[in-house]
Amino acid sequence: MNLDILGWNSQFQQSFSALTAQDYLPARVMYGQKQQYHVLGEQGEFMAEVSGKFRHHASANSAFPVVGDWVAIAPYDADRAIIHALLPRTSKISRKEAGEAAREQMIAANVETIFIVTALDGYRGVNVSRIERYLTQVYNTGATPVVLLNKADTCPDAATYVQDVKDVSFGVAVHAISAKEHQGLDPLMAYIHQGTTVALIGTSGVGKSTLINCLLGEERQRVHDISGVTGKGFHTTTHRELIVLPAGGMLIDNPGMRELQLWGEEQDVDGAFEDIEHLSTLCRFNDCRHQTEPGCAIQEALADGSLTQKRYQHYLKLKKEMLFLEKRRYTSPEHIDRERGKQLSQWIRQRQKVVY
Repeated sequence: MNLDILGWNSQFQQSFSALTAQDYLPARVMYGQKQQYHVLGEQGEFMAEVSGKFRHHASANSAFPVVGDWVAIAPYDADRAIIHALLPRTSKISRKEAGEAAREQMIAANVETIFIVTALDGYRGVNVSRIERYLTQVYNTGATPVVLLNKADTCPDAATYVQDVKDVSFGVAVHAISAKEHQGLDPLMAYIHQGTTVALIGTSGVGKSTLINCLLGEERQRVHDISGVTGKGFHTTTHRELIVLPAGGMLIDNPGMRELQLWGEEQDVDGAFEDIEHLSTLCRFNDCRHQTEPGCAIQEALADGSLTQKRYQHYLKLKKEMLFLEKRRYTSPEHIDRERGKQLSQWIRQRQKVVY
C-alpha cells in the first residue's frame, strides 16, 4: 500500500524522521477495539498493540491511538506488530466521555473534512439547533465542516432548508442530497480525493451508512429502516473504521451519536455564532452583560428580529455548557467530592427544618 494513498504527507514524514529508532515503520490505524489495532502501511496489514513503555507514558486515554492516527510500528511476525509512538495529529474529533468526570474521549484523528449529516424529515425540515451544536464541536477539531441535508427526496422544499442552515453556519458549505436516490452527490467529490480523509458524524437514522455505500459503490454497510414505533434510527455501524474509497481518498464512519457531549473551551462556541460575537463588539459598553444596558447591540437585534430569541438562547446554553465543562476539567476530584458533601449536608439540614 502506497503511503500517499493513506494520507501520508511531509508533516508526518518530518515527525517520523525525528524518531530515534531507525527500524520503525509508519502505519495508519484503520480500526481499533479494546486496544487492539488494525494498522496498514507499505509492508501490509498488521494487528498491533502498544508497547509497555507507550502505555506507561500515556497521560490519558486520549493519548492512545484512534482511527486515523499515524503510528510508528515494529513488526515481530508476519501479521503482528508493536506500536512504539504516536505521530502528532493534524486534527482530532473528540467529545466528553460518558459519565460525570470531565475527560476527553478521542473518536478519530487526522481528518481534513467532517461531513455533518442530518436528515430532512419530510415536511418538518431540519433541526437547526442540532446543526449549531455539531458546528460548535467541529470548529474545535482543526477540520473543515460541511453540512449534508440527507433524504432531500422526502422534502418538497429542500432549498428553503438549505438556506436556513446557511443563515446560521456562516461560510460553511451546505448540500441537500439523497443518498438513497443517489441525488446531489457530485459536489461531494470536491472533498474526497487521494491523500484526504473525511469523516461522517450525525445521529442514528440520518442515512450515513447509505451514503457510505454510495461512495463505495457497494453494499458494505448494513442499513436499517427507521423504527415505526419511535421514529428513530438504529445503530447500523458498531465500530469506527477507516475505509479506502475506490475513487481515492479515505472515509471514517462513526457510530451514531444520539447525544453529543461537547468537548472544548468556551471560545469554541464563538465560531458557530459569529453573528452574536460580532454584535457583542458593537455594544456601547465593553463590559455589557447584554441585559438592560443602554446601547446593547444584542438586545437591539433581538428587538428588531435580526437575531432570534431561539438562536440567542441556544448560544447562551452552549456557552454555559462549555464553562461548566472547563470548571469540571480543572477542578480536582477531591474538591468536587467536598462540594457534593456540602450540598448534601445543606439538603439534610433543610429537610430536618421541615420535619421539626
